[in-house]
Amino acid sequence: MAEYRVTVSTGEAIGAGTWNRIAVSIVGTRGETPPLPLDHFGKEFSKGAVEDFQVAAPQDVGRVLLLRLHKEPLLPSAVRPLARDAWFCNWVQLTPPRGAPLRFPCYRWMEGPGSLTLREGAAKVSWADDHPVLQQQRWKTYLPGWPRCLDEKTVKDLDLNIKYSVTKNANFYLKMGSAFTEMKLKGLLDRKGLWKSLDEMKRMFSFRKSPAAEYMYEHWQEDAFFASQFLNGLNPVLIRHCRSLPENFPVTDDMVALVLGPGTSLQAELERGSLFLVDHGILSGVSTNVINGKPQFSAAPMTLLYQHPGGGPLLPLAIQLSQTPGPTSPIFLPTDNEWDWLLAKTWVRNAEFSFSEALTHLLQAHLLPEVFTMATLRQLPPCHPLFKLLISHTQYTLHINTLGRELLITPGQVVERSTGIGLQGFSELIQRHMETLSYTTLCLPEDIRARGVEDIPGYYYRDDGLQIWDAVESFVSEIISIYYPSDASVRDDSELQAWVWEIFSEGFLSRESSGMPSSLDTRKSLVQYVTMVIFNCSAKHHAVSAGQFDSCVWMPNLPSTMQLPPPTSKGRTDPEGFVAALPPVNVTCDIAIALWLLSKEPGDHRPLGTYPQEHFTEEAPQRSITAFQNRLAQISKDIRKRNMKLAVPYTYLDPPLIENSVSI
Repeated sequence: MAEYRVTVSTGEAIGAGTWNRIAVSIVGTRGETPPLPLDHFGKEFSKGAVEDFQVAAPQDVGRVLLLRLHKEPLLPSAVRPLARDAWFCNWVQLTPPRGAPLRFPCYRWMEGPGSLTLREGAAKVSWADDHPVLQQQRWKTYLPGWPRCLDEKTVKDLDLNIKYSVTKNANFYLKMGSAFTEMKLKGLLDRKGLWKSLDEMKRMFSFRKSPAAEYMYEHWQEDAFFASQFLNGLNPVLIRHCRSLPENFPVTDDMVALVLGPGTSLQAELERGSLFLVDHGILSGVSTNVINGKPQFSAAPMTLLYQHPGGGPLLPLAIQLSQTPGPTSPIFLPTDNEWDWLLAKTWVRNAEFSFSEALTHLLQAHLLPEVFTMATLRQLPPCHPLFKLLISHTQYTLHINTLGRELLITPGQVVERSTGIGLQGFSELIQRHMETLSYTTLCLPEDIRARGVEDIPGYYYRDDGLQIWDAVESFVSEIISIYYPSDASVRDDSELQAWVWEIFSEGFLSRESSGMPSSLDTRKSLVQYVTMVIFNCSAKHHAVSAGQFDSCVWMPNLPSTMQLPPPTSKGRTDPEGFVAALPPVNVTCDIAIALWLLSKEPGDHRPLGTYPQEHFTEEAPQRSITAFQNRLAQISKDIRKRNMKLAVPYTYLDPPLIENSVSI
């Protein structure tokens, strides 16, 4: 007979408690106990409860290796609601007859009757331990050429902690319902015709407001604001240094002389490094949609920008709306007719919508984090230090992506009914981008260098992003140094290598030209790789997601589609023609509601660097977490001090606002 003390912590989420019977089995070097009931009078496992139990085992099992949790219904299984009464267990602490207490992190839901095997909290890599707890699940090909994803039909059957927060779920659907109701009551959501004028669109703008949205409404026609959005707007990842003009973009000195001023030329500015290019060439020839029975249109513009060496704002110099120059593809200039120039800029903003929503947001900030999540759950046992490090950065990702596939990118949903390129165009863009997407793109410091934008002023996405990248990298380096004493220890970790291989094969479809590692050989390469995963699952996602509604609520700044073809000549655009090219009323409302939901975290916010689920039980990683949090706090303080001096504060990479994972 051996006496054990068992302490159990139940989560605080709504519905975390259970009436079901809970028991534990203790597995040790000398065998395994039968299930030992954890039973007091009344309900033991209430929401937020921490309770102690004394259990007697028939024998001493020796050094404890594992703990098994068993959950069975209190009443016969015919009473289904109680039989499947879910329970969220934070952790179990076991105090053996001799020795110190052992903490077994759980932080998972147990939905119905069944068992769950837990490891003691100390992190172990594969070569240091021979008792991994592996989790099995299935992959699905959503569309050819896309990263593989979770098969949503099997979500409920998987032994994964993917349950969405009850608070998030309720708030998400309440917000969606209230937004649709508001638009219905205003008579806008079912109106398929054109807006009567820009003034009438103000009715839409009153839907929801923010300081950033109000500034955008007041300044959207200005060249400086148009250019600034390439740096700090919805899609701050495409602008690059222009070292030579593309052959298919024949801008001449005469075209831009008034903007450049006297005593200089295009060649001189190219050599000085003051010209930048935004090329949406990937949109060339992409399929377009039919909305309200009318064909829609798309363009693949090229935009040349100028940064005056003496200071001042970044400004657009020239816009060509196709990749093929010629008489029917004029180069639009700031000196053109006011409405010609505004329409050209609006076509660029439409291209930004398509590129950002399909590639920067959906592919890079949702589909790839899903791959990281799937590989982490499949290949790394809960005792693995990388599992403990990464699990908080994967929370709710599978669920929100499943919701996205159900509500956004399936036939009849938002992408099909309200975007200019539709589902087919989204699919084509993702397939094209997957052919060129590189590891460099996902590593912010390398991406900044590759695009040559290290020195362009006012690029707050770069400045704040690099600070956060450095903080994450320092934190990850400390954690890696605790558990990996040498480069050989990285190479010898079979679970780590399986994790990296699965991301390469399932996410990047084994495409070696991507530069995505298929294995890791050194601690330095591991630190960079893990930093990349955390950054893209947190900061990068927030930077390209949180500003969606700010950018779109005044629709002419970010139209989701264009109803007239790109202009083939100059001098023909007037205010009525400009409005006629824009999305219809119902599409404007549909997109605004969708991007409002996708921009705002629906409760249960967990900021970057917070780890309420204490998967690490040792002191060393806990000290590193504290240091990481302190560094993020200082970054936030610096950002807020700078923002006080800006006309448009850049808040999308302020650490307390960044969610730890892709959860919306």
